[in-house]
Amino acid sequence: MRLARRHPLLVAVPLCALAVLAARPADGDGSHAPGHGTASGVSAEVARLYEEAATATERYEAGLREADEQRARAHELERRLDRERRETAVLREELGRIASSQYRDGGGLPLTAHMLLADDPEELMRGQRVVQKAATALDEAIGRSERAEARLTRDEARAAAAWRKLDQRNGELAALKQGIEAKLESARWQLQGQADASVAAGACRGAVRLDQPETRFTTRWVAPVETYELSASYGSGGARWANRHTGQDFAVPIGTPVRAVGTGTVVKVSCGGAFGVEIVVRHAGGYYTQYAHLAAVAVDQGDRVSPGQWIGQSGTSGNSTGPHLHFEVRVTPEMGSAVNPVSWLARHGVSL
Repeated sequence: MRLARRHPLLVAVPLCALAVLAARPADGDGSHAPGHGTASGVSAEVARLYEEAATATERYEAGLREADEQRARAHELERRLDRERRETAVLREELGRIASSQYRDGGGLPLTAHMLLADDPEELMRGQRVVQKAATALDEAIGRSERAEARLTRDEARAAAAWRKLDQRNGELAALKQGIEAKLESARWQLQGQADASVAAGACRGAVRLDQPETRFTTRWVAPVETYELSASYGSGGARWANRHTGQDFAVPIGTPVRAVGTGTVVKVSCGGAFGVEIVVRHAGGYYTQYAHLAAVAVDQGDRVSPGQWIGQSGTSGNSTGPHLHFEVRVTPEMGSAVNPVSWLARHGVSL
């Protein structure tokens, strides 16, 4: 399996959800009954869970960043204190040296006696002033160090409290996120179950119109999904296909929004058969794109679509071994006329 370039998900991932359809079924020929389903039941639940999961993830990651910043501030304070301690140690050593020198020179005598006995009283006074200045400087340095110690103690206590609070909050957010994702996974499979029922009946439900995100594509063509891994490629062999694989598979979770790769018109929406729930779009120049193994559709036959518009949601309906989007490019609406979709998209400026 070839791994594709990862693209960041749109904030609107929540929309992946709306996919359970609540419109009347069509005749049992695998065709689609035009009309609008209502976004209710598990569909609305999936949408809500996607939104909550995105929000929880954002808050969780913000908490981790805040914790990292707090640790960086504490480490900087610790480095500053170490510098103060080293400076103080140097001054202590210097004072000790001066004191030892005084002792060897009779420092135990009063200053007056030193002056009377000294060969050069002025030199003695200069030395005494040096000692006094050194002692004063040392006292000031010790004071600074003690104040720095006190500040650091306060800062460390605040940082420790902040870390505990951040860790607790992040733990709660992680648990909430995990709970939402578990519910979302359950809702996805409920959604897939409804798609499988439609395929078994050979009749699609009406389209559920997805709330489109605010996107302004600067290109005329886009990839059919936003975040993906490429799996089975065009022309590959295997027991799953009668001859060769006729499209490019995108491994994505159930409910992932599927996008129209370019401007076109929906010419087919159907359920049943090897492709399960599928959509075919006609584009200018005589080419058609197919989106298969879907869990739900968001367009009706005859709809006009634009680049990046959400037209359905991925699934694993039909002859599928796991959640993915099967994407084809054809020169007719029907199978048997496929061309390599990767090179076709590359010619349109889309690199997978």
